[in-house]
Amino acid sequence: MPVPPPAAPRRRSVLPDVAVSLTGAAFLLAGVAGVLPGPAAAALAVAGGFALACVRLAWLAGAATAPGHPASPGHPVSPGRPAPIARPTPTGHPAPNGDPAPNGDPAPNGHRASTGRPAPTGEVPDPAGTQGATALGLRTGRRARRAALSRRVAAILDSAVLVAGLTVAVLPLSDAAHRLPVALAGLCLTGALHVTALLRLPGRSRLSGPELVRRTVDVLALGVSLVFAGWMLLPGGPVPAVAGVVAAGGAVVLAVLAVAAVAERRRRPGAARCHAGAALTLGGLTLLVVLLAYGAPDRALPLAAAPLVAGALLTAAGARRTSGGERPGRDVAPAAWPRLTAPAGIAALAAGIHLGTAGEFSTAAMALGLAVIPPIMMGELLAAADQRRRVQRLAAREAWLRRRLGPDARAAEPVPLTRAELVRAMAERSGGALLVVDLHGVGGAVPEGPVLTEAARRLRAGSGTHDLVARLGDTEYAVLTDAGPVLAYALGLRLLAALAEPYPRPGGVARLGVSVGLAETGGGDPEDVLRQADLARRRAVQLGRDRVEWYDAYLEEQLVRRLDLERELPGAVARGELDLVYQPVVALADRMPVGTEALLRWRSPALGTVLPAELLPVAADLDLAGEIGRWVLDRACRQLAAWSEGGRELWMAVNVTPRELAAPDFVARTATALAAYDVVPERLVVEVAEPVVGGELSTVVARLAGLRSIGVRIALDDFRAEHASLAQLRRLPIDLLKVGPHLVGPGGDGQRPLIDVVANLADRLGVELVVEELESEGQVAGARRAGCRYGQGFALARPATAERVEAWFEEYPSTAR
Repeated sequence: MPVPPPAAPRRRSVLPDVAVSLTGAAFLLAGVAGVLPGPAAAALAVAGGFALACVRLAWLAGAATAPGHPASPGHPVSPGRPAPIARPTPTGHPAPNGDPAPNGDPAPNGHRASTGRPAPTGEVPDPAGTQGATALGLRTGRRARRAALSRRVAAILDSAVLVAGLTVAVLPLSDAAHRLPVALAGLCLTGALHVTALLRLPGRSRLSGPELVRRTVDVLALGVSLVFAGWMLLPGGPVPAVAGVVAAGGAVVLAVLAVAAVAERRRRPGAARCHAGAALTLGGLTLLVVLLAYGAPDRALPLAAAPLVAGALLTAAGARRTSGGERPGRDVAPAAWPRLTAPAGIAALAAGIHLGTAGEFSTAAMALGLAVIPPIMMGELLAAADQRRRVQRLAAREAWLRRRLGPDARAAEPVPLTRAELVRAMAERSGGALLVVDLHGVGGAVPEGPVLTEAARRLRAGSGTHDLVARLGDTEYAVLTDAGPVLAYALGLRLLAALAEPYPRPGGVARLGVSVGLAETGGGDPEDVLRQADLARRRAVQLGRDRVEWYDAYLEEQLVRRLDLERELPGAVARGELDLVYQPVVALADRMPVGTEALLRWRSPALGTVLPAELLPVAADLDLAGEIGRWVLDRACRQLAAWSEGGRELWMAVNVTPRELAAPDFVARTATALAAYDVVPERLVVEVAEPVVGGELSTVVARLAGLRSIGVRIALDDFRAEHASLAQLRRLPIDLLKVGPHLVGPGGDGQRPLIDVVANLADRLGVELVVEELESEGQVAGARRAGCRYGQGFALARPATAERVEAWFEEYPSTAR
């Protein structure tokens, strides 16, 4: 049954921004009017805005790393948005019975460190691990790196905003002679920090040759116009050296930042806001330095507060947007405004003001004004060339689509909306739901043009009259409906049935797999709703396709948990964070210990104790399973050797996966570990889970035979007693057979327990039975009555550290089994 979606997250409130802006404006007016001293008024005017911006940036820089409250890379939590409260395991549900046992081990029911077998009783297996772990790993690896980079950038921007705020804050505490050096130092340090952060913003790409030329021309045009404006607006007479250098340098820096903000405002809105915020902040500090260099009266200093506060808040907003993960726009036409009109407008306005106050232009001023014209003309020519190239690209793309879609392409009416049009339409609606539909060819084949045309027609025909259909990709569509949750889900099922019908084509029929993701709009941010519906669509793919899935906040929590695991796991072996606990195996007749099973635990400082069911799928995706398996084998052999020196003749079971067994050097590596610690091979038991053996049966049989040839014993874990399992049992060279407690209970229709059948078969094959996960005395008694020799579970002994297990052994005499 689909999970009902949660309420859409609320947007961040603008009340704090409005409050600090109004407060700053009040202090600014008080300083200009002379009610407050100028430096104090300037400091008070920027205090609230800079404090709010610093808090937001510090939260972005540090909150994502807090163990209990991660920020999703695709949906960061903000101060106005509630943070996620739980981190479930990637297995699909939170780990049950989270056992802090007396020994401190959190493993429920003694679940083993099985490298690849399904989760034990009480746990839900991870569908992503079997259906889409590879695809998820490819995405989440990039998102983890992007999230880490966003946090570092937020930390640097926080430092820049803090330095700028402190620069203004210390002005009232400094005497007049030291204010200019303080402001100049703050400007230089703030500029360096801003440049460092902006160069590290996520999504930044290398500019192509034409783009670099156009960007350079735009910077030149805007920079010359700003220099001209500064020249016109500076007071007459001698220009202080500091004021001239800072004004010229500030004009160039402002031009670079402004052009970058305009160029990125559609492709990377968050980065554009960061550039604009940096421009305003540095512009405010530049104005402050110029005022101090000219010895302006104190009441003029608060004038620099307005751009400073606006820049700090805009920088924080841009960092928040960037850390949320921006999806770059593609093929966006370069904007002609304000790249072309702004330089001319600035120069004309400055010239008009100068003409009204001074009445004439000097020769240098006229030459500087004329220097603005060539870059503007060059920008016009480049803009025209860009438009021509864009038209050519669009024409080529249209021709390609017509060739691919065939002769029916012209008849496809109405034309599906684009992504941008869909986002605008979602912003105008207050309710309803969004469906993201993904089409898959059978066997991974890409659907052909006529098939896609027919699929689009069926999608439009199945949608309601007022529903909007958009095309998000070659095989991905979206349907925006006003219907409520129940009707929207019914619409998804209807579209699924229509799209799954065969598609006639010459020589036969074609079939498509369909995955539908649903998310309620609820007045939320359109990009957030799109991301939520896409997450639900991805979930439908992971669960086997041809299904409809609702968005659930748990999906994001699961993704965040996965990102944290992928970030922390590399290097865990070298950092000494892995650990083994041991669960004794006892003889059911007299409760004497005969062996132990090594269970893997990851004691992560950031994530706590991580169990194998969550750890091992991530290790496999990161290609770390071999490294972890070698560590487990070495540590188990070392512990077994230590116990053997004490006179205990126990055996140690170690879990391996078919992927580990397939390694050509596995047998040799095992023999080397045994020889290194002088362990008798018969004391080592290699366990492999029966459910995962079938796919690589021939390789597994060969490796197990190799292990038995050097004396190592083999155990088959999680035996299910099915027909295929019984047939497979005869081919596997095993010594121990481990079964679950479900076989001990009475059979259906008055038949004898299934454990009796398995016990008889094991006796004929010469295999010893071990009943695991025994959690009650009744199960222990049933296993003993069925003739099982060994048992393992909470009812007999809990998993514990080596020291605790050794102390438990002291209660029993040393007896070989």
